[in-house]
Amino acid sequence: MNQNRDRIREGWQEWLASNHRGWRIVVGFVCVICLALFLHFREVRLEVLELNATAGRYIVAQVDFEFPDYETTIVLKQQAMQDVGKIYQIEDKQIREARYSLEETLIHNKNWRSSAPQSTFEEMYKAADELETLLLEARFTDPRTIQKIRELDLPDISYFDFLPPEEGPANLPLEFWNRISQQISQSDAFHPDSVNYVIRSFQQRDWNLVDDVALEHSLRAQVSRTVPEKVTKVLAGTRIINQGDRVTSRHLTMMQAMKTTISEGRNLWDPLTIIASLLLSILFVGISALYFRISQQAFIRSLQQISLFVCIVILTLIFSKFTEYILLKSNSGIIGSVRYPIVAPFATILICILLSPRTALFAATFLSIILSVSLAVDHSRFLILNLVTSIVVIISARGLRKRKEVFGVCAKSWLSSILVLYAYTLGENHLASYSLLIDIGASMVFLLATAVLVVGLLPALESIFGILTDMSLMEYMDPSTDLLRQFALEVPGTYQHSLVLGNLAEVCAQAIGANGLFCRAATLYHDIGKINNPQFYTENQQGAVNIHQLLTPLESAQVIISHVPDGVEIARKNHLPEPFVDIICEHHGTTLAYYFYRKQLELKGGKKEEVDESQFRYPGPKPRTKESGIVMICDSIEAASRSLEEINEQSLEELVGRIVAEKAEDGQFDDCQLTFEELGRVKKALVKTLLLSHHVRIKYPKKERLNS
Repeated sequence: MNQNRDRIREGWQEWLASNHRGWRIVVGFVCVICLALFLHFREVRLEVLELNATAGRYIVAQVDFEFPDYETTIVLKQQAMQDVGKIYQIEDKQIREARYSLEETLIHNKNWRSSAPQSTFEEMYKAADELETLLLEARFTDPRTIQKIRELDLPDISYFDFLPPEEGPANLPLEFWNRISQQISQSDAFHPDSVNYVIRSFQQRDWNLVDDVALEHSLRAQVSRTVPEKVTKVLAGTRIINQGDRVTSRHLTMMQAMKTTISEGRNLWDPLTIIASLLLSILFVGISALYFRISQQAFIRSLQQISLFVCIVILTLIFSKFTEYILLKSNSGIIGSVRYPIVAPFATILICILLSPRTALFAATFLSIILSVSLAVDHSRFLILNLVTSIVVIISARGLRKRKEVFGVCAKSWLSSILVLYAYTLGENHLASYSLLIDIGASMVFLLATAVLVVGLLPALESIFGILTDMSLMEYMDPSTDLLRQFALEVPGTYQHSLVLGNLAEVCAQAIGANGLFCRAATLYHDIGKINNPQFYTENQQGAVNIHQLLTPLESAQVIISHVPDGVEIARKNHLPEPFVDIICEHHGTTLAYYFYRKQLELKGGKKEEVDESQFRYPGPKPRTKESGIVMICDSIEAASRSLEEINEQSLEELVGRIVAEKAEDGQFDDCQLTFEELGRVKKALVKTLLLSHHVRIKYPKKERLNS
């Protein structure tokens, strides 16, 4: 599983390491498409208003639009509901009393039989039931309410046009009793005499009418639902809100409607709109490529660095779009009040750590501009805030050695954001405000999220793109790692040589502006191949017997040279970075194992034609970077300096000059781009450092025992 993963990673890194022009075009095309999508599907930026706040400036309609006028709709509904007047009903208790009184009369007074000779008691009883039911259902109101009931297509048979007097019982009108009589007679189940008798017994009474509140509310609700939602049209140029006005829900609705109309008017799927976004994207990417070609030629030639840069930019665009979506779609009042998201430092700190501060500064400026014109934010304040925090990140992120220091960098950036936000508040003639507290808290959340994302993404980006950061180098220098512990225990002499060489290489690299920390870390592993045969190397031989006395010069040379391919195998098995593997391959270049070559010549009587020189040369390649060249020089000189009988400035200068000249004459520095000036500085640094490390100590006298 690990082997497959390593092969995939190595293949990916080889693809990135190639400088094929076609692949750089592909990466640029991906960047253009992603940026075009980001610019194309942008939200409309309008003035941000807060409910019940005071408008700081007047706002006018940018386009003609319509909005649902909820306030007017409420007024219309209230007006419609006023058409429903009081609705009365007869008191239930009084109806039941009248019914009971009629039954008593029918039972105890036989005179009703002469008034209705053709009616039976049962018929009278059923007629009374029907009348009771109709009286319970009867409702009394004004003509306008009855008209509303008809407009709603509700049954109006039980509604009567009658309003009771303000005080006291009411004598119901004759028209009411006539309609009730007709309704009872429609069934043909009762004789007219029966109906008349029952009606007369109820008609003689005065009735108490009471409000039917539940029916009034139900009817008004139905009337309210029939009122259509009012849509008000606003013409372009119409003032939506005046400066100093209190912001209401109506203003917010108008702003949202205008935003929707503008978005719909953009015609996102229109070919011309798509072409416009593509042209803008090509312009931005083209200007960026031109800048890098002029000012950072090494960057533009490296597919690895370009791919990493584009990847970080795309991640930042995704991060910012996700942030915008959360802020716009959230129903939380606190989240909705966040005005200035801080997203540019996310890319800035990644690029500063993985590439260079100079590239990070360009990215900070580029992204701050792109994001400010594309996101639904106050573009001027967003631009300043993101640019300031990004610059503080660049200043603070130089020389990071531990991943947890990323949180410190983001903390410094947050402090700078507080100053910017407070300046905004003072510019609004306020010493402090609730919005300031929200903005400070939001900036802390954004920068904390940035720190967490950066710490989480750094290892993945380093692995995918083969980038070594100072933080990774510090982790590789940890002596508690399994490989270094094995190295120190099994090959202690070589390990001590690597430690000394690391200090030398770091000083020399710093003298010419190369990566000193990388030199120091890489040299810890440059002789890792000696783990396989430690006894063949003099620094690990503790006895007087030299094992090479038992071998031919060619065999000895092959064993010594083998520590390079063995080192490559061990390094890859332990997943060391490819730059470390390069140092292992290149720290001897294609130099000659001269000691054993001379011994072979002596065996052949000095006849060079009988000795194959290639068998005594390291496989190489020659150093291809300045750091690799420095490691080669320091490795040779550190070992040679141990053989000096007298160490002083003159002897060291002579030794350093001779070895560097021999390497140069052998063509070992042809591919590493070390200049003569840089070689001079390296030699001076070497002499100075070796003198300090071999300084003479005074001889302490032997301590004599005191006589008691």
